[in-house]
Amino acid sequence: MVAKRVFDLVLAVVLIAVLLPLILVLALSIKVSSREPILHWSKRVGKNNKLFLMPKFRTMRLDTPQLATHVFSNAEDYLTPLGHFLRRASLDELPQLWSIVVGDLSFVGPRPALFNQNDLVALRTAQGIHLLAPGLTGWAQVNGRDELPLSVKLQYDHEYLLRQSFIFDLKIMVMTPFAVLRGEGQHRVQGQGDSFS
Repeated sequence: MVAKRVFDLVLAVVLIAVLLPLILVLALSIKVSSREPILHWSKRVGKNNKLFLMPKFRTMRLDTPQLATHVFSNAEDYLTPLGHFLRRASLDELPQLWSIVVGDLSFVGPRPALFNQNDLVALRTAQGIHLLAPGLTGWAQVNGRDELPLSVKLQYDHEYLLRQSFIFDLKIMVMTPFAVLRGEGQHRVQGQGDSFS
């Protein structure tokens, strides 16, 4: 879908330009408050199950296990000083605008699985969801986020596969800030996986 790619690219470049002061302030704050690197590069599964590295502002220490949110029980022990705030506000996701620029992500699509979430990857592949570019946000994310069981997330992802359109993408993008502000379905603290998955 060429039109979707052009839209993603233009909007991502505009947002990076507009949000650059905030991005720089957050990067400096992370550097000052922690000795850890500013970015965490998470190995993710992209379109056609191709692996890529997805940047996030670091919210967890370097020794944090690479686990999916639903199996991470003691994430509080690994938080950096700004970690909880960045995750609560989903500001740790801002570097993913770069992933959109280079084409690894779209603004809207299923959230990319971690490289070791083999069960999720297999189920998505069986339903053809792996043919979609993963997204910064998605239909499942605005309908419950972390509180949804895997089977329900898959249903939303499959529904998106069947319904995808520019208008539907716009609807999801408009719904996303409200989902973030409400904090519905988001774990209070999460693992090195997603703060918006």
